Formats: sequence, C-alpha cells, structure tokens
Amino acid sequence: MDSLGLIQKIAVWIVPVLFAITVHEVAHGWVAKQLGDKTAMMLGRLTLNPIKHIDPVGTLLIPGVLLALGGFIFGWAKPVPITWENLKNPKRDVALVSVAGPLSNLIMAIFWMLVIRLSLMLGTTADSASIFLVYIGVAGIVINTVLMILNMLPIPPLDGGRVLGALLPGPWSWQLSRLEPYGLPILILLLATGMLGKIIGPMVTFVVSTLIGFSGLSNDGFQYIFYTLM
Repeated sequence: MDSLGLIQKIAVWIVPVLFAITVHEVAHGWVAKQLGDKTAMMLGRLTLNPIKHIDPVGTLLIPGVLLALGGFIFGWAKPVPITWENLKNPKRDVALVSVAGPLSNLIMAIFWMLVIRLSLMLGTTADSASIFLVYIGVAGIVINTVLMILNMLPIPPLDGGRVLGALLPGPWSWQLSRLEPYGLPILILLLATGMLGKIIGPMVTFVVSTLIGFSGLSNDGFQYIFYTLM
C-alpha cells in the first residue's frame, strides 16, 4: 500500500466513519432511554445499522468531497430524536445524554487502537490483511478523535453546547440556546477559513498521538499512513 487511489481510501475510511457516527447517535438514544425517554427506541433508531442513521449530505456527500480533496474529514449523521421533556431530571440528564456521544467515540478510538496493536502482533510485513487493518485502525482513531473533540465544542447544537447549556444558570442557558440555528453555519465558516483545525487541532494531535503510542505503531509509521490516507 505505497499509494492509495480514491477507491482504496474510501475502502479504508468507510467502516470507521459509518460506525463512528452510528455508535455516537445510538449512544445518545440509549442513555436517553435509561433516563426516561424512549423516543429513539420507538422510532427504531437504537440500532447499529448505519442505514438508519445516514444523512445523505452530512454522511456521504461532504465527507466524500473532503476526502477527494485531501482535506479535513468532517461530517454528521441524522440526529437521534430525543424528547427532552421525558427525561427524569431534564437539566442533569441533558448533559448526560449529550456527553454519551463523544464518550462513545473515545471508546471506539481505543477499540481501533487495540485493532492496530493486535494486527501488529499477529501480522507480518508481507501480510496484506494485517496492513489493511492497521490502515483502518489509524482511520478509526483519527475520525473518532476528531468527532469526539469537535462535538465537545461549546456551540449549540453540538454536544458540548448542550452540556454547557445544562451547566449554566437558566437565563444564560436560554441565551446560549438561541445560537442553535447558527451552529452549523458557524462550523462551516470555521472549516472554510481554516480556524476549525487550529481550534481543535492541538487536542486532536495529543489524543491521537497518545493512542498511537499505546498501539505499538511507530510515529513514522503513523505519519506515513495518515498522509497516505489524506
């Protein structure tokens, strides 16, 4: 795998990306169910079937275009529907439901780190299946770390915005919630100007470097794979 064409890049990225956004949304719905809201369950959204969560623009079009351009991978799934009023303790439970998504991405990033470690232990330099799994593992660590940190930005309707709103006093929380219609345009503007990478880049680099260190993959090996995938 000295160089990858677009189809090969898609083959590497598609599983980590689909499961990153799918498990993220299911985590929101599952925690909401434990806290009193069964909306996601009743609408059939507590499933790991990616088809139920795909947003044609956010899941397919935008990540595909960014991947083809060799840019910052960015996307989203259809939000799991939650009726916040059904939660047993709405102010506390909004924060718990919101943080469940990014936490699931951290768990998945650790899972992909273990995939790399196991592949390196069992495979050889001539084992193409092992090499392919290492590539997928790198993609999995990167996409889940990006989604985790991106979603914790304190901008509604991102998870971090909802967590902050749950922690703020009522009037301040209401003022913050008024930003929700402008959240996506703000993110797109930050992405287009390069500011998004500068804001989350240092933390993404720290988390990815830490996980790669535990995976057993050398830093040079990671750098080579990462730039091959972009």
